[in-house]
Amino acid sequence: MAQSTFDSRPAQAETLNIDQGKIRRDLGIRAIGKIGLLLNPVATYFFLWAPILLLVIFSFNSSRSVSTWRGFTFQWYQNIFNDVVGTEARFSTGIMLNSLGNSLIIAFAATIIATTIGTMVALSLVRGNYPGKRFLDGLLFLPVVIPEITQGISLLIFFNLIFSFAQNQMGITPRPGFGTIIIGHVAFNISYVAIVVRARLADMNPRLEEAARDLGANEWRTFWRVTFPLILPGIISGALLAFTLSLDDFVITFFLSGVGTTTLPVFVYGLLKLTVTPEINAISTLILLASTVLIGISLLLQGRNAANT
Repeated sequence: MAQSTFDSRPAQAETLNIDQGKIRRDLGIRAIGKIGLLLNPVATYFFLWAPILLLVIFSFNSSRSVSTWRGFTFQWYQNIFNDVVGTEARFSTGIMLNSLGNSLIIAFAATIIATTIGTMVALSLVRGNYPGKRFLDGLLFLPVVIPEITQGISLLIFFNLIFSFAQNQMGITPRPGFGTIIIGHVAFNISYVAIVVRARLADMNPRLEEAARDLGANEWRTFWRVTFPLILPGIISGALLAFTLSLDDFVITFFLSGVGTTTLPVFVYGLLKLTVTPEINAISTLILLASTVLIGISLLLQGRNAANT
C-alpha cells in the first residue's frame, strides 16, 4: 500500500495590511453622509414652511409691528369679525366678506365644470383608443408645469382677442368678470382633476366592467352602476383639489377680474399695497387653515382609495 504523506508544517498566515487611518476617514465620510441625508429634508421643509409659520405666529402678536413680538392676543381676529380690518387700510369686514363670497361663487362654479370635464378626459385617456390620444395626454400636463404668470397673460390676450372680435363684428362690448375668471380657473383645474381621476381608473380592475357587460348591461348602465361608484372617491378628491386651487388663486384671477369681482386673495393684495397690518396675517392664516383642511380631506380620500383597491 502506498503510504500517504502529509505536510505537518503549519501554513503561514497571510499578513493583511490594514490602513486604520483610511478606515476612520471612510467611516467619518459615511457618518457625515448620514447626517446630511437626515438634515436635507429637514432644511428643505424648514425653508418652505418657516415663512408660513412666522405668518401664523405673528397673527397672534399683540403689537402692530410685524417684526417685533410683544405678546399673545386674539385682537386681530376679533377685528376681522367686528368689522374693523386695520384702521390704516380702511377696509371693512363687509368688503372682505363680499370678496369671500365672490371667491366661493367662482370656486364652486369652476369646480363643478372642471370636475365634469376632467372626469370625462380621464375616462377617455384610460378607456379610449383614438387618434391624437398621445397628444391629449401630453397636453394634459401643460397647465401643471407652465408658470401661472404665463397662463394669466395668455388667457388675458385670448379674451382681449375675443372681446375685440365681438365688438367689431357683433357690436357687443363684453367686459371681464365672473365669466372670464371661471373659464380661466376651469382651464387649469381640468388637468388636476383628470390626473387624480385617471390614477383611480388605472388602479381599478377592468374585469368588473367586463363582467357587467357580460351580464347584459350597456355602456351607460355599466358606467353608472360599476365605474362611477368605484371612481367617486377619486372624483371627490379631484374636486376638493380644484376647489382649493380656485379659492387660493391670485395671479390668473388678477389678470381676468373686472369691476365688482374682487376675490379674497385679490382683496388681501389690496391691503398689502396700502400697508402691512396684523389683520392681513390673521386673514392669511384663516385662508391657510381652510386650504389645509380641504387638501387634507382630499389626501385622506385618496389614501382610503389606495387601501381599498
